[in-house]
This record gives sequence, C-alpha cells and structure tokens, in this order.
Amino acid sequence: MGDDAAIDQLPIDVLVHIFLLINSFTDLAQWVPLAIAIVFFFLFLFLCLCCLCFVVFEKLLCRCMCLFCRASSVCKKWKQGVKQSIGRRQSLSFAGWKMDDASTARLLRLAYSLKELNISRGRWGCQISDRGLEDISSAKCVSNLTYISLWGMTGITDKGVVHLTSRANSLQHLNIGGTFITDASLFAIADNCPYLKSVILWSCRHVTTDGVLVLVSKCRKLESINIWGTRIPVDCCIAMLAIRPSLNIKLGGLL
Repeated sequence: MGDDAAIDQLPIDVLVHIFLLINSFTDLAQWVPLAIAIVFFFLFLFLCLCCLCFVVFEKLLCRCMCLFCRASSVCKKWKQGVKQSIGRRQSLSFAGWKMDDASTARLLRLAYSLKELNISRGRWGCQISDRGLEDISSAKCVSNLTYISLWGMTGITDKGVVHLTSRANSLQHLNIGGTFITDASLFAIADNCPYLKSVILWSCRHVTTDGVLVLVSKCRKLESINIWGTRIPVDCCIAMLAIRPSLNIKLGGLL
C-alpha cells in the first residue's frame, strides 16, 4: 500500500497517545484544528488546479478525490482520537479561555478519568455561570476530582458552588478566591468535602467568621487556608488554631 493508505489506517491508539503528550487543553485546541485546516486547504487548492485542467488530468482528479476522501477519514480518526484522549486525561485547564457553560460541560462529560480541573478566569474572561456549574456537576468525573480552581469567576454564586461541591466528595484542593461566595458555600464544602486539605478564599469579602470556623471544624484533614484580603478578624484566626493547631493560615492584607 502507498503512504496515503498508511495514513488512512493510522491506529486510533497512536493518535490518542500523541494527544496525551500535549500538556494542556489549550495546546490541543490550537494545533488539532490547525492541522486539519491545513490538510483540507492544500487538498482544496490541488482540487481547483485539477478542475482547470480536467481533460488533461482526469486521472489525476480522480486521484485527488481519493486523497480527499482519505483525508476526511483521517480527520474522523483525529476527532475520535481527541475524544478518547480527553477520556484518559487526568488534568484539564481552561484558564484564560473564553469558555461558556455548554462547551465546558460537554467536554467534561467525556473526561471520565479527570482528577484536576482549572477553569480560572483569565485575560479573556470566562462566561461560565451557575448554570454551567450545575451542568458540570452532572459529569461522571466530578466525584473523582481532587483539585478544582474557580479563581476569579465573578459570574458564579453560592447556588452554583453548592451544586458542584455537593458532588465533589473527593476534593482535596479548592481555589475559589476572587469570587462573591458567602458562608452558604463554605457550609456546603464543609458538609461534602471531608478530604479537603487546602482552600483559597483570597479576597472573598462576603465570607464571615461563622462560615470559616465551620469549614475548619468539619474538614478534619485541612492543612492550609488562605484568607488574604477577606474581612476575617484576627480573633477568628486564633479560634481556628484552637480547633486545628497545625493549620497554616495565610492572612496577609486583612481588612
């Protein structure tokens, strides 16, 4: 068989392995569509050239159409390979991407093996809302997540956070800084995340002493809490240390 036939028969497992070598979803999202676009672009140019010389290059045109069909087959395999690689990934980061509710939830429903999820706000902003967090919480991977970052997600409220954390029972590390959550979220985290080791509440100005103390009291594996930029008083820090003497409290910039 020729090289084109070999491309058509490229094993899915090989593609999956290649895509798994890409460090971030950002890279995957950039290069796969670009490669597919380049393949079709050059095939289109070649097809146009053949059409101009149809009489002379009739056989060549047939060959080009054959190559086009094979390229289409390869693209289908690439799509399948990407789908399987997402299913095997243990970490996904959408930080800095303008993701919306539907696209994020759709991808996470494919990420069966996911352990770490980062959808922090970046320079382009993020369109994920409470509805998005509710949809994400229905994904099978959520119960296995050990790390979640929702840093700077100003479009979410207690409603979405409570929905998500109610199913994230394996959570160990949570970054929810820069959001407008209240004690309601902290109560939900305390009730549903018994393995929590670290939590970042940076600049969460609506949480109070009550929520923080409940969190520290119920999350018995908690090792670190960041309350920088909050309105938590020093007396609360003393109370937290009374509950958990080894707790590492980051409290710079208290207001």
